[in-house]
Amino acid sequence: MSDQSISLNKYISSTGMCSRREADKLIEAGRVKINKTVAKKGNRVLPKDKVFIDNKLIKKKPRAVYIAFNKPPGITCTTDLRERDNIISYINHPLRIFPIGRLDKASSGLILLTNDGDIVNTVLREENNHEKEYVVTVNKPITKAFLARMSKGLPILGTKTKPCKVKQTGQKSFSIILTQGLNRQIRRMCEFLDYKVVTLKRVRFMHLTLDSIKMGDWRNLDHNEIAALKK
Repeated sequence: MSDQSISLNKYISSTGMCSRREADKLIEAGRVKINKTVAKKGNRVLPKDKVFIDNKLIKKKPRAVYIAFNKPPGITCTTDLRERDNIISYINHPLRIFPIGRLDKASSGLILLTNDGDIVNTVLREENNHEKEYVVTVNKPITKAFLARMSKGLPILGTKTKPCKVKQTGQKSFSIILTQGLNRQIRRMCEFLDYKVVTLKRVRFMHLTLDSIKMGDWRNLDHNEIAALKK
């Protein structure tokens, strides 16, 4: 095997198409070819090879893009352009980008988008304990028992949530800092305690905040912010 070869999923992510995990899904679905042969997981790519997705040649990586976006409610964090309110069409960036993680459709706030497939696993890897901070309003007054149980962890989705920081900010509102990202985690935690989320907004992702980004707007990250993301 040549030392110049590269794993197929890494090659695809390096073009900015998607993350390695998403590349694996494309490979498993039989949508990827190396030259004229349908690819399999574990295949490697040589410098002379051409890689196709849905019979379209994927090209060399464009300049790296890292965006902080203040997502409005009603926008779906998907790259599927068939979804009416998809995040990609809403932002309408000239380069192909995709979200790092997701916020559910009803939620708002900070989400990052990029064309750098290699950074996704670094940012989202649970053992890195990257903090995500949210402000939440619920449908009835918050009690001390609610705050204590939320912070200690609750059984949802067949597991128990990690201990987290929870602080009351109003009669029916609180802030919460998570280091994991289970599906609809905060909403499920509240439902477990017989509360319903009314509004949910992410205000911080690691070192990045919503400062100066209006709802529906986005900005490019600066060099220092990008460097901190990659650490």
